[in-house]
Amino acid sequence: MNTYTAGDITLEQVEEYVWEIPQGEGMGTPARVLASEELLAEIAEDETLQQLQNATSLPGVVKYAVCMPDGHQGYGFPVGGVAGIDAENGCISPGAVGYDINCGVRMMRTNLTAEDVRGHEEELVGELFDAIPSGLGGGGVMEAGIDTVNEVLDRGLAWALEEGYATDADLAHCEDEGVREESDPAAVSEKAKNRGKNQLGSLGSGNHFLEVQRVADVFRDDVAEAYGLSEGQIVVLIHCGSRGLGHQVCTDYLRKIERTHSDLLSRLPDKELAAAPAGSRLAEEYYAAMGAAINFAWVNRQLVMHRTREVFEDVFDRPWQAMDMELLYDVAHNIAKKETHVVGVGPEGQPVGDDEAVDREERELFVHRKGATRAFPAGHPEVPGAYLDVGQPVIIPGSMGTGSYVLRGGEASMERSFGSTAHGAGRVMSRTQAKREYWGEDVREELAGEQIFVKAQSGATVAEEAPGVYKDVNEVVRVSDALGIGDKVARTVPVCNIKG
Repeated sequence: MNTYTAGDITLEQVEEYVWEIPQGEGMGTPARVLASEELLAEIAEDETLQQLQNATSLPGVVKYAVCMPDGHQGYGFPVGGVAGIDAENGCISPGAVGYDINCGVRMMRTNLTAEDVRGHEEELVGELFDAIPSGLGGGGVMEAGIDTVNEVLDRGLAWALEEGYATDADLAHCEDEGVREESDPAAVSEKAKNRGKNQLGSLGSGNHFLEVQRVADVFRDDVAEAYGLSEGQIVVLIHCGSRGLGHQVCTDYLRKIERTHSDLLSRLPDKELAAAPAGSRLAEEYYAAMGAAINFAWVNRQLVMHRTREVFEDVFDRPWQAMDMELLYDVAHNIAKKETHVVGVGPEGQPVGDDEAVDREERELFVHRKGATRAFPAGHPEVPGAYLDVGQPVIIPGSMGTGSYVLRGGEASMERSFGSTAHGAGRVMSRTQAKREYWGEDVREELAGEQIFVKAQSGATVAEEAPGVYKDVNEVVRVSDALGIGDKVARTVPVCNIKG
């Protein structure tokens, strides 16, 4: 058997691109890494494998904890991590969701071609940068009062539709139609609401961005046609989340759980995994607060898209409808949701690993995805009607200098990864190291030489997001496609990019 050793952890190769950390002391299940040897070597360079092994100690983890091909070290739970946790006898962990609740991506199609945009790139990037707030702190497309924030937390994109910021088609092409019904604004603190009230319609900082892209390659013609994609077409990719509101929700509930469930915390190898037992008051409150933050993030991205449509109208002197600026899909990254999955069960009906199972049956799980994308296959009832026959769109951002991918949920995703795949290229270099290795203006000039126009709040931001700080997105997607968890549909390349 082929093995890979990193420090104290040895992985066994189960099959091509599937590596397992066998269940050992303190682990409730095995853990699996879905990666090529090249990607595994990068994943092993930080604490990702230890964090993945630690995740199996969360009560109620079933089958195995999984690391996607783009995995890297996070806070407690690895970025690129997925865990299915029994919703009746397990737990829910804010740390396994992350601080930027519903950080996610949406792609908007247009009927513009690369030829239509040529010569307008610098004007477009300048207008987008001026129109769409970015960077740390406040500022948004709109400044909301607390009453409006409560409406957004409660109703998500239904609020945006009513206020004229969205269309029925926008809702139909968003995960959950842009509304988490289990949300409760009362579960969100006033501090969180105050942090969010002037951030609606903003990118934030770090790796968040808006990028105008050109479709460079199509790999599956039938699926691309269903998604409305063709070579040479211009699309827009938006990547942002719930801003300070989501961060505060996570912080609030981590502290509450530490105080209330210290007995459970004491049994976990990392306090950042802090979890509330399923059925407890805090588990229910966090789930409701998380749902509210998810709604906030969907509205945030919707307002950014609304403003983007207005900018395109100004630059190209026609209504956005005439440019067919329609939402292809919006999908969340950092999230825990109740979903039904088939798992192995033991003689007393309890979830167990596949090796110990006497039967397999559907169970409701809290599926934690932290830096991972839902990737449901064709025919799954939660896939939007427009895509039911081809599978859910999956959007995988790369770096400013490489490109991104559109995938579709793969047939093997439900069995291998709780219906999940990667969420991006995945970092190989910390932001601190990136600023030592790269000079922002040099990166910007190099990209401009490749006809990629970038505008950001500072040179440091550009340095932190230089193409060299990320894994090879082509390899990440190749592994996803080979495993059947997310199938390649199209590749896009950058035209212009704005960052915080």
